[in-house]
Order: sequence, then structure tokens, then C-alpha cells
Amino acid sequence: MTDATDRTDPADPADPADGTGPTGPNPHPHPHPHPPRAPRPRPVPLSPRSLLALALVSLIGVAAFAWPFFASPESQVGAHAQDAPWLFAGLLVLLVGVVAATISEAGMGAKAVAMLGVLAATGAALRPIGAGTAGLEPMFFLMVLSGRVLGPGFGFTLGAVTMFSSALLTGGVGPWLPFQMLSMGWFAMGAGLLPGARRLRGRAELVLLAAYGFVAAFVYGTVMNLYGWPFIDALASNIAFHADASPAANLARFLAYCLATSLGWDLGRAVVTVVLTLTLGAPVLRALRRATRRAAFESAVTFDPPTP
Repeated sequence: MTDATDRTDPADPADPADGTGPTGPNPHPHPHPHPPRAPRPRPVPLSPRSLLALALVSLIGVAAFAWPFFASPESQVGAHAQDAPWLFAGLLVLLVGVVAATISEAGMGAKAVAMLGVLAATGAALRPIGAGTAGLEPMFFLMVLSGRVLGPGFGFTLGAVTMFSSALLTGGVGPWLPFQMLSMGWFAMGAGLLPGARRLRGRAELVLLAAYGFVAAFVYGTVMNLYGWPFIDALASNIAFHADASPAANLARFLAYCLATSLGWDLGRAVVTVVLTLTLGAPVLRALRRATRRAAFESAVTFDPPTP
């Protein structure tokens, strides 16, 4: 079985470009003095329908997160505060459906799905290592690097699937799960939207990814705070959501809530992501790009006829 774009990788020591093999001269050296360069790794393509599905689920997710700032005091949403987490958990069904549609309609063939499974399993295995202690969560740096190499669509799918898989692994299934899947999907998708994906390499790229990981780690924690904040008893705290307060007043309460509860946690997550990106980012990026180049997601798979 061969790919239409399968070419010699000059960086592969087992198949060098100078006409010699690992055990001696190659009986069939390349006829050209300068063999063609290996194709650049390209992110997994997304179809317009998949982009529309991602936009739809993101819009619904924003509404699910941000409703406290837009619900009027007369709205019955706040009256069902105890039921709302379970009602919002219905997003899980929609989110899983969108991920499945993205995989089936985005041209993600067997090779892309296999890579998705490997990376999701790796991320899920990394999550329990820190057990969330003081924000020590090494899976975030892998999501940043994977989204960077494989593109925003693959990144969103990977983030959502990884969080779902890790929840099954750690027993963390609950009404918060769809919110975690959305947040992690956005986190990895943002890395795929960073500039210079084709040309920026080396130390500058690592610094860019580390800076993104640092900022996005705080954004992730802040967004996730919106899940539980509206359901704190407003009578017990002056930083809880208050249905009768104005959006500006609730925003001030929310920022105070973030500073009082999760700032240290988010800082630990951000620092770990930066350290791992700067120390392990270069080899992981090379491995991901090499695997992506070898997989050649956009090429059709053909089968060679059997040799007599």
C-alpha cells in the first residue's frame, strides 16, 4: 500500500539521500543529485459542513457559558439554578454528535482517525499524572502542540475527545463534562489558528506556543469558572452570581470570584505548560510533523498489484 504523495524524507537516517543504505551502497541510488524534498506536513482538512458544525456547537457553548450575563432578572433560568447543570449536560449529546460528524465529513480517513486515537489516549493518560494538584496538568502542552501541527479543526476534535476519554478513565463524568470538552476543544483549536504555521520554526515558534499556552491556560480556567459560579448561593457570598444585578455588577463579582478561587490553580497550569513547551516542544513538534508528513492525510490510498 502506498500513498500518492509518499516521498523520501531526507531526515530519515534509515533512507538517506546519498545513495547508501544502512548496510552499504544502495543498488538503486536516486538518479538525481538533489532528490525532491519531502512534502511539508499539512493540517487535516475540514469541509465547509464541518466548519459549520463547529461554529454551531461553539455558538451554543458560548450561550451555555455566558447566560448569567445576559439573562434578565425576570427570566426563569435563574429560578432553575439547581437543575441547570443537568440541563446543560444535554450539550454532551450534541457535542459528541458534532465530533462524530467532523470525523466522518471532514475527510478524516483511517490515518487521521488513528492519529486522533493515539493522541487522545496519550492526553488522557497524562491527565491523571498531576491529578490536577495545584494546576499540574501536563496534558495541556500536548494539546497546544497537536493543534499547532494538525490544524484548528483537528485540534478542537482532539481536545474534546481527550477530555471525554480522560473523564472515563478517571471517573470524572458529570454535568461539568460538556463544558470541559468545549473548553479543551477551544484551547487546542486556538493553537491551530496561531500565525506562521508553515514558515515559523525553531526557538521563535516555541516562544509563540509557550506564550499562547500561558495565556490560554488562564482563559481555560476562567471559562470553566463560569460553569459553577452561577450556582453558588448568592446569600452566602458577595462574589456569587446575583440574578437581580446588572451585567456589569455580575462581571465584577465574577472577576472577584476568579481571583479568590482559581488564580493560583491557573498559574500552576500556565507555568507547567510553558516549561513543558520550551523543554519538550522541539522533539514533540518534530515527531508530530514527521508523522503528519508520513500520513499524507490529503492523499488517496492506493494498493499496489500483487507481484508474480
